Amino acid sequence: MFKDRTHAGTLLAERLAEEIAGRSDVVVLGIPRGGVIVAAQIAKELDLPLDVIVTSKIPAPWNAEYAIGAVDSEGEVTLNTHSGYSMEEVMHYAPPIQDKVRARWELFRIGREPIDVSGKTIVLADDGIATGLTAFSAVDYLKRHKAGSVILAVPVIAADAARVIRSGIATLVALEEPEAFYSVSQFYRQFDQVTDDDVMLALRGA
Repeated sequence: MFKDRTHAGTLLAERLAEEIAGRSDVVVLGIPRGGVIVAAQIAKELDLPLDVIVTSKIPAPWNAEYAIGAVDSEGEVTLNTHSGYSMEEVMHYAPPIQDKVRARWELFRIGREPIDVSGKTIVLADDGIATGLTAFSAVDYLKRHKAGSVILAVPVIAADAARVIRSGIATLVALEEPEAFYSVSQFYRQFDQVTDDDVMLALRGA
């Protein structure tokens, strides 16, 4: 469907151009790691400022791919209410993920002050969304920091997650919303692993 993340970012920029037309307060934020590559291309195509917002899933003890929650850079935890785990149980598994997110946030911040999101229109980009937990965590963070509005921009999102987001969490701009969704990688011809160095290079390039 998409050649790679840069191609997906270009297509999203075309869709977003009308959505943000006439606005002068727009900032693009990428969710590491792959989402920053998509966000960087959106920012380049639309000549917008770029920054990063760091969140990470809290994996289930029995399946590293399944998120029972998510953490943002301030250590706040978002619970997956469908996981069968309570907040107390999720908090038990949160500390190492909180440490990891905090360390990555500090890494990406070296020499760069975060963009003030207060009152801004935020284009929040990722390379794809399955459950949406990391995106929900990012939106919660932005709302705590008084963002004016949030547009979640993704090339592909599972239909179930899209319905949840449209229920009032954020404005959604997505190119594809398949009902059958197994992994983000299935929608890309090239889906190489993105490193922290790749993220830092994209941020410096902006």
